[in-house]
Amino acid sequence: MPKDYYHTLGVSKSASQDEVKAAFRKLAHQHHPDKTGGDDKKFKELNEAYQVLGDPQKRQKYDQFGSSAFEGAQGAGGFGGFDFSGAGFEDLGDIFGEMFGGGRRQQRQRRGSDIQVDVELAFKDAIFGVEREITLTKPNACAHCGGVGAEPGKGMRTCEDCGGKGVKVVQQRTILGMMQTKVTCGSCSGTGEVPKEKCKTCDGVGVTRSKKTISVNIPAGVDDGVTVRVRGEGEAATRGASAGDLHLRIHVTRDKKFEREGDTIFSRATIGFTQAALGDTIEHETIDGLVELKIAAGTQSGTELRLRGKGVPSRHGRGDQIVRIDVVTPHKLSREQKRLLEELDLSE
Repeated sequence: MPKDYYHTLGVSKSASQDEVKAAFRKLAHQHHPDKTGGDDKKFKELNEAYQVLGDPQKRQKYDQFGSSAFEGAQGAGGFGGFDFSGAGFEDLGDIFGEMFGGGRRQQRQRRGSDIQVDVELAFKDAIFGVEREITLTKPNACAHCGGVGAEPGKGMRTCEDCGGKGVKVVQQRTILGMMQTKVTCGSCSGTGEVPKEKCKTCDGVGVTRSKKTISVNIPAGVDDGVTVRVRGEGEAATRGASAGDLHLRIHVTRDKKFEREGDTIFSRATIGFTQAALGDTIEHETIDGLVELKIAAGTQSGTELRLRGKGVPSRHGRGDQIVRIDVVTPHKLSREQKRLLEELDLSE
C-alpha cells in the first residue's frame, strides 16, 4: 500500500528541506519510545519518511514514483531497510545524538566557571562610580606558558587523533541502528593542536591555581543589590576553552544625609518658624557639594523642593534631588517672644 510520507511528517509537498527536518525533529522527540507516552511504531514511520524526504534525490524519486520506488531497499541494512550511517544523513546523527548524549552539543567548547564576589560601596562611590582592585585566588592561565600548554619556544603540532579538526566522528549503536555523531576530541580539547612539549608548570593543561589582582571600574549609578559582570575574569578553563566571568554583587552602605529611589535622591532640611513664615535662603548639601536653597514665605512642614540635575547619573542624564522641609516649632520662648506672638495672633 502506498505511503504518504508528507502526511506522516505533517508537511506539504512544497515544504523546504529545512521545514522537513524541523518537522521530523519535533515529532521524533515527541514519539521517541524512551520517552513517556512514546510510540515505537509511530517513531519507525517517522524515520522511514525522513530517510526519503530528508534526501533531495530520494525525495525527487518519491515525488515521481511514490513509496513503491523504495520497497526493494527493505533489508538492505540499518533500521527498516535504511542505513543511518549513509552519506547525506549526518544531520540525522546530529538530531538523535542529542537524545543519546552525543551530537553537536559536544562540539561546543568548554568554559570556565563563573565567580561571584560581594563588593561594598559608599553611597557616593555608587553614585559617581569608582575603580576597585579585586584580588582572587582561582584557576588562571598558566603564567609560564601563557595558557598555551606548551613549553615556551616549543610550539604546537597537529593533533593526530582528530587530524587537526578538533572533533572526531564516532559510531554509536542505538535502537535505530548505527548512528554517526561528532564529539569533541579529548586529546586536544577541540583545538586541533597539542603541545610539542608539555609545559613543565601546568603539565600541558594551560591552567594553574594562583592569586590574581584585577582593577575593575564600577560604573556610575549602580544600586544596592545589582550585579556587575566582568567578562573573562572568572575561573580559567583547560587549554583551548574560554574563561568564565566575574560577577560583582554590589552592596551600598546607607548614608546619614541621603536616600535613593531609582535616579532620585532624597534629603531633609530643617528650618525655623520665622524662616518658614517670612522665607529665607539657606545652604543645603547635595552629593556635588553645598548649594543655595530658596525657602519661599509661608513654607509648610513637609513641603518638597526639587533640585534639578542633582540626582543619580544614568544613560538619560541625571535625576533630581528632592529636599523635604521640616519646620521646627520652638520648645522654649522668652516672655517677650510670647507677648509678640500673642499680639500677632497667627492662628488660622
